Order: sequence, then C-alpha cells, then structure tokens
Amino acid sequence: MTLRIFVTGSAGVGKTTLVERVAREADRWGYLVGGMITKEVRRGGRRVGFKITALDTGEEGTLASLRGASRLPGVPFGKYVVHIDEINRVGVSAIRRALVEADLIVIDEIGPMEYKSDEFICVVGEVLKSEKPLLAVVHRKMADKFRPLGKLHTLSVENRNRAFAEVLDEVMKELKGVRG
Repeated sequence: MTLRIFVTGSAGVGKTTLVERVAREADRWGYLVGGMITKEVRRGGRRVGFKITALDTGEEGTLASLRGASRLPGVPFGKYVVHIDEINRVGVSAIRRALVEADLIVIDEIGPMEYKSDEFICVVGEVLKSEKPLLAVVHRKMADKFRPLGKLHTLSVENRNRAFAEVLDEVMKELKGVRG
C-alpha cells in the first residue's frame, strides 16, 4: 500500500514546520519533493492572510487575505477572502507537477480554505489515487475524513519532536523502497 501520512493538530503546534523539515531531509538525500506549503502572513504581529509556496519552483501566491486588504478576486471565508485563482495557479499546478515528477508529494494544507477550489479538490483526489507517497497537513476539522486513507499523526507541543522522527523514518523507508 502506498504511504499516506496526514498530520493534524491545533494552530501553531508545528504542522508546517514538521512537513518542511521532512521535505528538506528527503531533498538532502536526493529525492525530488513537490507540492505546496502554506504559511501565515503577519504584519505587526497580526495575521493578515496566508501564502502558498510551490516546493519545486519557489513560486508564491496569496491563498487568503483579510477582507478589504487585497485587490485579488476571491470568495469570502470568515474574516478572510480566499483567492481561488491563486490556489489553482500556484498550489494546484505544483501538485500536478509533483504527480509527474516528484518522489514525494507534500500538501500543506488540506483544509476548508483550499477546498473552496474545485481544482484543488480534484487534484487531491488524483494524488490519493496515485502510487506516489503523500505527506499532507490536514486541518483538524477534516482529520476524520482523511483518517481512513492513511496514517494520521495528531501533533501537540509535547509530541511534535517524536512525531517528526516517526514521520521522517516512515517517509525515508518508503522512498528508499521506491528507489530500491
């Protein structure tokens, strides 16, 4: 069975950090890592949105911004506007390239904002049907949906270092097995 690792937990616990560290380590060992990372955008200590970065090209886009703070078109989501065109341009494109080129697909994050994009939903489905190993951050509200599809790690401040070691070990065993 193809490796599917999902990481979840409360905000700020280190989900993105864990996934980035695993991706860097796999890259250091010569494996091609593709997909996307999502990070908060802060100004003056205040969160004003989220950006998406393609792991293979470094291209960036705006996932969401505070209502009224961006000229990009989008869909209202709480106090934010989700920029579907940006999700598709940067995130979906990066995941599609990873399906073809990468040894490991990383998706950070699979969450309610990203799910405003039909193309994102479709590409996640394609990844789940593929034979490529997947390491994904799943929003805590969506964790139960993904739990049956792979191994779910719920991060906490107390277990995040141990979880990193476990996830890295699982990913590297899978990647070494893929290359023989």
